[in-house]
Amino acid sequence: MLMRAATSTQIRHYQRLWLYALCAMIFGFLVIPCVMIIPMSLSASNYLEFPPRAWSLRWYEAFFGSPEWMDSLWVSLKVATLATLIATPLGTAAAYGLSRLQPAVAQWLRLTFLLPMIVPNILVAIGVFFVFAKLGLNNTIIGLALVDTMLVLPFVLVTVTSGLQSFDVNLELAARSLGASRFQAVMTVTLPQIRGSLMAGGLFAFVTAFDEVVIALFISSGGSSTLTRRMFSNIRDQVDPLVAAVSSVLILTSIVVLIGMQVFKRRAPGES
Repeated sequence: MLMRAATSTQIRHYQRLWLYALCAMIFGFLVIPCVMIIPMSLSASNYLEFPPRAWSLRWYEAFFGSPEWMDSLWVSLKVATLATLIATPLGTAAAYGLSRLQPAVAQWLRLTFLLPMIVPNILVAIGVFFVFAKLGLNNTIIGLALVDTMLVLPFVLVTVTSGLQSFDVNLELAARSLGASRFQAVMTVTLPQIRGSLMAGGLFAFVTAFDEVVIALFISSGGSSTLTRRMFSNIRDQVDPLVAAVSSVLILTSIVVLIGMQVFKRRAPGES
């Protein structure tokens, strides 16, 4: 009796095996390359190979013991942090403002904010290179942070807009009716209610800024090289497991950050 469908329209699990298989293939296509990087980083060979014939931590020691790689890591962290600190409040303010405008006007303005996601990065890199050359911002932390802010702003805008769509605006109106200004109502009522979207937008901004490489190839070099730019140069010139060790560190760090965010979100007051 349990093997029979409860209704004539019920879809059984065996009828969806093709969907499960397709999802498993897509998941494997996305995850397996990342998993393969970790054993490759533990190889004792001088070249990338899989599976490793001998195991060693030499490439992790080379990464953490290299002043050049550590400087590039520090540059990427500073650039990503600055871009996140600038883009998150700007994107949040833009999302809030667009949510209060007429839909027709908001649609066109939103499209303008989303242009950095649409225009290819190589075109942006060429234009930014010539503009920054006149302003003296090439090979500077500020220049990299400004460009990354432009690139990550759409991610914050989209994420915070999604949170505002599920937010009950009557709560903000109630606070304002009790004497709070619009700014006070937004800071004490609206933002705490959408903090999950704010955290997600900030995380997207940081990861995107940290991972950017195309524009960094044009406007950074030497001591201002980002970690991703140095990784690209390493793959082009040397092809040793050092880049796999760096990638493994970034993958494991991303996993830890995502787990930490989930734990924080569950323990945060007011979160379901």
